Amino acid sequence: MNFVTDLLFWISDGFLVPVVVGLLFFFVRSLFLLGSFVGIYVQRMHSIGLISQWIENATSADGNAELPDELKKYKNNRLLNTALQIIGKKDSQASVNYLLSEFEINTERELGNAKMLIKFGPILGLMGTLIPMGPALAGLSTGDVAAMAYNMQMAFSTTVLGLFAGAVGFVILQVKMRWSHSDIAQLDYLAERLEEKRKEACK
Repeated sequence: MNFVTDLLFWISDGFLVPVVVGLLFFFVRSLFLLGSFVGIYVQRMHSIGLISQWIENATSADGNAELPDELKKYKNNRLLNTALQIIGKKDSQASVNYLLSEFEINTERELGNAKMLIKFGPILGLMGTLIPMGPALAGLSTGDVAAMAYNMQMAFSTTVLGLFAGAVGFVILQVKMRWSHSDIAQLDYLAERLEEKRKEACK
């Protein structure tokens, strides 16, 4: 029985370095994701009202789909690019449906980064907490306070990193999901209005 216990201890202890490396990776990734999110948030606050107004004008009875000058600097915006492509393919409903599906797939792929942080951040943080607890308890039993303190410090540090990565992922996921639902609703509205105008023109 002692052999099995020692084997389990060696196996779990061997996971410590990969867990710490994984935590550092997700911590750095969360920082990059947070920086990118702030940049997108600032751009969206300036552009979303203009894009919504342009979509409304483009679908009105006497409106046109020409891109105004104030929106030309936002050509890297996925919502704007997809809306322009839908207008360009308005005579083909199959192409419009494909563009809408592609937008949803890309949005889901983008949300996957935040979902990964939510899942793996706390998981690795918990593993990083539990693995050093064994050596810490062993150090306590032998009176090695320095070893116990070191392992406890490692346990708490990994917990903080894991929770930070998970918290960043959770906040970004909630906001981006709200954005994606709004964007998809606007694109659906644009596609349906263009289809209605096309049917009216064919009568």
